[in-house]
Amino acid sequence: MECFTGSFTQQEPIPEAAIAAALRVMQSGRLHRYNTAPGEIAEAALLEEEFAAATGARYCLAVASGGYALATALRAVGVRPGDRVLTNAFTLAPVPGAIASVGAVPVFVGVTEGLVIDLDDLAARAEGARVLMLSHMRGHVCDMAALMRVCEARGIMVIEDCAHTMGAAWQGRLTGRWGAIGCFSTQTYKHMNSGEGGLLISDDPGLMARAVLLSGSYMLYDRHRAAPPPEAFADLRLTTPNISGRMDNLRAAILRPQLADLPRQCARWNERYRVVEAGLAATPGLTVIDRPAAEGFVASSFQFLLLDWAPAAIRAVLARCAARGVELKWFGAAEPAGFTSRYANWAYAPSAPMPATDRILHGILDMRLPLTFSLEDCAQIARIIRAEVSAVFQGDTSAPDLTARAD
Repeated sequence: MECFTGSFTQQEPIPEAAIAAALRVMQSGRLHRYNTAPGEIAEAALLEEEFAAATGARYCLAVASGGYALATALRAVGVRPGDRVLTNAFTLAPVPGAIASVGAVPVFVGVTEGLVIDLDDLAARAEGARVLMLSHMRGHVCDMAALMRVCEARGIMVIEDCAHTMGAAWQGRLTGRWGAIGCFSTQTYKHMNSGEGGLLISDDPGLMARAVLLSGSYMLYDRHRAAPPPEAFADLRLTTPNISGRMDNLRAAILRPQLADLPRQCARWNERYRVVEAGLAATPGLTVIDRPAAEGFVASSFQFLLLDWAPAAIRAVLARCAARGVELKWFGAAEPAGFTSRYANWAYAPSAPMPATDRILHGILDMRLPLTFSLEDCAQIARIIRAEVSAVFQGDTSAPDLTARAD
């Protein structure tokens, strides 16, 4: 019986060009975002300029983390303590965490079998809210044109959490370019790797001026190359608190070569996704997530559903796959583990039960697809999952026989 021996957490090395750029910054000693020599442009400012150009946004701000980007966006749009902020029930903890961090109240919206926000439930829960923090969770992009119609009709401003969708699009329009602000992450397991880091984009000069001041500009905002003009700061510069968090030059230097290579990397992730998708097609009891033609996704992870399965059967699948080297995460477990907490676990954001959403969350299995996997690795992983899901579906919950050889 074949077993997978690769690591689901091992990323590719940082590119040589990025290592060389990082060494130059370290050799200069000028890591701080505003610490530049005469005539020198800070790496952070160059990254912002290049990311703005890559996304077609007017403005960009590089920050310390994706979570900081989310909280800064909320502050920039004027969210206050006690405000209701809508967000997906299917997301990761930093999203409601960002909402709670500014004293606002997360209001969770249901998820569909396509693992995207339920637009009917969004409309039903919209009363009293003026902001939606939309999480493109695990790279699944909803019908953004329809979502914007729902929000615009109700006066709801959209902040996009694009931590899992850098380079993805709906109907050819990039994620992060639909709402008022788009927030991205460059944490190790995202599409560019600086360990931690984040980016905000917007076309709104007032919102981005607030974000720049919040990030700790120290009245040096004129050194930014992808920020609004100085007049946008005039009425804000003495009334906006400094919550320092702009990215340092070292991380920016590491990211710039990765940004240049992003389209190629996105294509490589999707190649791996399609191999797993094909390998799991028509597996009894397993639902592969439909990807609409309008969705230009970037898949650095893979999700499938075991809808309406008993908990014991799902645990058997997890155990059998793990015994063969395939690490799956389950969003339906009674207790959160790693990155799999869900809305019912977040005691700081109480919510009434959501039965329709709970049914979906209970069935979600999730795994990373790092670029260190070859296409054959992905095919092998799919074979293992298919075999173990099929075995449990047919009633076999015993441990797999690892002494048996694969044909």
